[in-house]
Amino acid sequence: MSTTTVTPLTTDDAELLIATARRAAEDAGVTVSVTVLDAGGHLLAFRRDDRAVLISGETSTRKAYTALQLNAPTADLVDAVQPGGLFHTLPTALDRPLLFIAGGIPVHRDGRLIGAIGVGGGAPDQDHGFATEAVRALGV
Repeated sequence: MSTTTVTPLTTDDAELLIATARRAAEDAGVTVSVTVLDAGGHLLAFRRDDRAVLISGETSTRKAYTALQLNAPTADLVDAVQPGGLFHTLPTALDRPLLFIAGGIPVHRDGRLIGAIGVGGGAPDQDHGFATEAVRALGV
């Protein structure tokens, strides 16, 4: 049996994700915090701008964690946590709280989950756009 090795998310990848998201946010006149997690949920890189709302750092981290844990963009999960939704009781079932606001995106390489990015500080649709642009720049 052969196995395919997938290159994990590196610190260089994380720096590119952060730089791209921050540049997109700055172009939109928004100040954001950005968190990048590896596939194991470990903090790979983090950048909080001193001009950002203080809680944006925690927000970006929880968005990245949510995207990683559920392997889905957080923007796609909002309806699932509403009463009657598929994940309505999920946030209380995990040790770490999840955050179902747009801005968290899982990162895949060769079809495998290698990490996640979370962006916080702008409006949810803006954060989602900044994170999406960053993942596109990574070319995965």
